Amino acid sequence: MPRAPAINSALGFTTVSTMPDSIAPTERTRIVREPQRAVYDRAAIYEILDEGFVCHVGFTANEQTYVIPTMYARVGDFIYFHGSAASRMLRNLSDGLSVCITITLTDGLVLARSVFNHSMNYRSVVALGMASLVEGPAEKLDALHAFTEKILPGRWNDARQPNEKELKATSILRLPLTEISAKVRVGPVEDDADDYGLKVWAGIVPLRLVADTPIRDERCDSSLPVPTYATNFRR
Repeated sequence: MPRAPAINSALGFTTVSTMPDSIAPTERTRIVREPQRAVYDRAAIYEILDEGFVCHVGFTANEQTYVIPTMYARVGDFIYFHGSAASRMLRNLSDGLSVCITITLTDGLVLARSVFNHSMNYRSVVALGMASLVEGPAEKLDALHAFTEKILPGRWNDARQPNEKELKATSILRLPLTEISAKVRVGPVEDDADDYGLKVWAGIVPLRLVADTPIRDERCDSSLPVPTYATNFRR
């Protein structure tokens, strides 16, 4: 398994890739349906990964398949994701855990003239491989730093950082981004030629993530100003 990149917590986590710009699809990651929507460019795939908040981790335990939503962060050419110590996901990890990780961003509702041609504009990523448990406290701390800064850059230095007990109680897994592909749908409505004359409204309903005004915790000192990264949140 590839070695995890060195990360300096004081300087922040690195997102630099050391792998080829183009990812050769495998039989498992090649886009078969709507192949024109396939994306194998590493930079484009990483941009999708960096924008998302939640990944879904698929794995099989005791002949039962599970899909678990969890927080994640990309660090270089790896995805780090949370795993509960009591989770089935963390049992029998001596040889690694075969996983399928998916991330999806929904950018718009595509309203066609016919129900059959309704769609969505979206960006999705599928990553496959063997995930391993992060054992070293330094790498685990850097992964937690990556989780925090991915959500709100600047929060790590404001909040109390994990202590030794908390680090030991936290389980994190690492997946190398070696077998990965994306699928993207962008653009206007695509109707059948005969349907363009129908008196039916058609178009795109754009979707985006928008943050509301921060709500102060009732036990938070009222003299403390709301951090700018909370009031100016953008995605």
